[in-house]
Amino acid sequence: MSRVDIDQLRTALERRAAGLGFDRQRSALLADHFLDAEMRGASGHGAERMRWLSHFPALRPEARPRLIERREGRSRWHADGALGYPALAEVLASELSQPPEGARLLSVSDCFPTGRLGYFAEMGAAAGLMTLVTASSTPRIVHPPGGRPLLGTTPLCLAVPGSPATVIDVSMGAVTYGGVLKAAATSRSLEPGTALRADGSVETDPAQVTANRAGIAPFGDRQSHKGFALALLVELLCGSLAGLDGHAAVVLLARPSADAMAPLRLGFEHRHVPGEGSAERLRTATAAGTVELPDDLWAWLRADH
Repeated sequence: MSRVDIDQLRTALERRAAGLGFDRQRSALLADHFLDAEMRGASGHGAERMRWLSHFPALRPEARPRLIERREGRSRWHADGALGYPALAEVLASELSQPPEGARLLSVSDCFPTGRLGYFAEMGAAAGLMTLVTASSTPRIVHPPGGRPLLGTTPLCLAVPGSPATVIDVSMGAVTYGGVLKAAATSRSLEPGTALRADGSVETDPAQVTANRAGIAPFGDRQSHKGFALALLVELLCGSLAGLDGHAAVVLLARPSADAMAPLRLGFEHRHVPGEGSAERLRTATAAGTVELPDDLWAWLRADH
């Protein structure tokens, strides 16, 4: 592993994004998204994703989300195949410049991938709005008994303003696809039970998942039918609201009446609150000014191209 200066990593990520055809603003946004994930310990959504994007099919750096319809409580956007990272950030920036009086439901069709949803939910929370974000994706999750990949990992994230804000970000797979990519990049096996072959038997080789010869198991172990049902719920929510033209993201912005987490925190006492580990890792990395990256990834990011 290499101990990498954060500013040097940001520069390398921006340079790689520019090499893929993104303009300066979007290159900076991509770098910020990946760096934020890396610093939070969510490396499956971090710098390795830039290398993944270098092989992304039909990348359209020039595509921009366009507003299809806006009325009270509802906005519909179409991203025209834009990468989800910048598309969703740009849509949220536009919507937050004209925040709802009460609540507004947003849908963004034909955008993928969106990455760590907490990144976007925190944008809304910083503006004082409770923000619920979810997104559909390439089929990765199999039915509990097996079969071909059927549903996306369908993450679901809620950010609630407060002191501090509460951010809960989960996906419905026993492992994220980013975790699969990280395992493949570092030649590690998957934990038994996190991936299944078509016949329902256990698969531990991440390359079988990336090659679509196996799929991610829904979370829950013996109760995995519940994880699968939640994945289906998100898939139906996104498809019903955004349509079936490509993958989609759905966001609910709403003005909270109270910080509902404040009284609950008393009951947590010194126990872990979901999302606080991520925030603490970000503070620690910021103070240190460095993050750890696999040697080969850092060499790739720095290399001429």
